Amino acid sequence: MTREILVFVEHDQGELTASAGEALTAARTLGEKLSQKTAAVLIGQDAESLGETCADYGVELAYCLTSPLLSDYGPEAWGQAIVELANQCSPSVILSVGTDRGNEVLAQAAARLDAPFAANSIHIERGDTWEVTRVQWGGSLLEDIVIDAELLIASYSHHSIEPVSFPAENGIEVQTIEIELDPSLARTVIRDRVTLTEGVTLSTASVVVSGGRGVGSADGFAQLEELADLLGGRVGCSRAVTNNGWRSHADQVGQTGTRIAPEIYIACGISGAIQHWVGAMASKNILAINTDPEANMVTKAGYAVIADLHEVIPAVIEEIQRRRG
Repeated sequence: MTREILVFVEHDQGELTASAGEALTAARTLGEKLSQKTAAVLIGQDAESLGETCADYGVELAYCLTSPLLSDYGPEAWGQAIVELANQCSPSVILSVGTDRGNEVLAQAAARLDAPFAANSIHIERGDTWEVTRVQWGGSLLEDIVIDAELLIASYSHHSIEPVSFPAENGIEVQTIEIELDPSLARTVIRDRVTLTEGVTLSTASVVVSGGRGVGSADGFAQLEELADLLGGRVGCSRAVTNNGWRSHADQVGQTGTRIAPEIYIACGISGAIQHWVGAMASKNILAINTDPEANMVTKAGYAVIADLHEVIPAVIEEIQRRRG
């Protein structure tokens, strides 16, 4: 029997997450390297319509796992669903992207399969054993590991893979599989939802304007909000800001906050400690505005303005408004 690479494709009530393209691209690339077929794993009744999107990334087979207990997200139920599928098709690899949900589901599956799990990987090779490179300490350290196992369970570090469309020549075959699950697994299934944020989120925004201690106060973020609105982006902040109570932790960019990958990150009055840099380093472009030319964020940024942000930001806002008439 030809072994497969299973890739867990994240969705939320039938809407693919931003990480789905990363997962499918990573799995297809690894499948080509190992000369193995890649199969998407879609969990829940809301996922049946997502096969065509998987085909856009070169995947020709998708397993849609359904059960009355899979009505909404639940880490135990979703992890066990992947176990049931793995017991049927004996894959060589089970992959995801290392988002909170991706790591949580695969950790559940790995524990139930008694298999090793390499989280937040950036490179996978197969020789006599599995050779994996993964990020540690928030990206400041790379760890090379050897895994001697038939089945590898691994997640790719979020934002380490650039999604690449590669439409499947023959379309996609979707196989719906009814999974029997122990009712006790329903104890961690989502029962109710409250919408906290609508539209673009911090993790998906193409423009992020962040402020640090240099903003000076909670009121100082008003000009950053105005700039972000003009650019169609979101406002973030550093840990110092949340510690001072100026912004919610939900706005924090960093190792213990949100990891972002915008087209441009505008860092205002942020020194750029390693914990913050870990959350921002996947940004395509970084503009730092700071009075300190030696600040870590300034030295790492592609562009920098050495000046007072309270003078620069209003000037930028005024120029944008002037050009837009």
